[in-house]
Amino acid sequence: MNKMNELIPIQNKIYEIRGQKVMLDRDLAALYGIETKVLKQSVNRNIKRFPDDFMLQLTLEEFESLRSQFVTSNKRGGTRYMPYAFTEQGVAMLSSILNSDAAIEINIAIMRVFVAIRQRVIALPTTEQRLVQLEQNFEELKHDLEEIFTDYNDINEDTRVQLELINESLAKLQEKRTKPHRRIGFNTSKE
Repeated sequence: MNKMNELIPIQNKIYEIRGQKVMLDRDLAALYGIETKVLKQSVNRNIKRFPDDFMLQLTLEEFESLRSQFVTSNKRGGTRYMPYAFTEQGVAMLSSILNSDAAIEINIAIMRVFVAIRQRVIALPTTEQRLVQLEQNFEELKHDLEEIFTDYNDINEDTRVQLELINESLAKLQEKRTKPHRRIGFNTSKE
């Protein structure tokens, strides 16, 4: 299994809450191989290491919204406390309080995922760049349509001139037909 395939399960545990990429305490505890309660106790003992930009506690609405996205539900009767959500910096700080080899390895993998996500976001064109591109495409389309209509009008003018010439020719032929004809050939009548 290559490194990217190893990172996919971690990437699937990263959510966007309040405009930040975060991981939930229960997902981190599962990755570290510890109970969520143990992770929360360690965090609470070292709460000064987790300012608001490192960790936030979900509101009931945020938790309900996330729970509706989960494939499996918790059938054990719910959560007593709202989950913690850790930003990239918060996850990095967890490695300083969870000092096991497994925690260090998992943190390295998680940091790689956050970096990969950030690189993908940077590679995406910004909304402003997309808007500029759309404006350019619109101007090109407008120019092309103007050329098409100009060509169409030119074709119509050419067609109108040709139709007038055909009508004139038909009128001349009709005029010639109405003149009396001099008979050609043998005269069979007695004059």
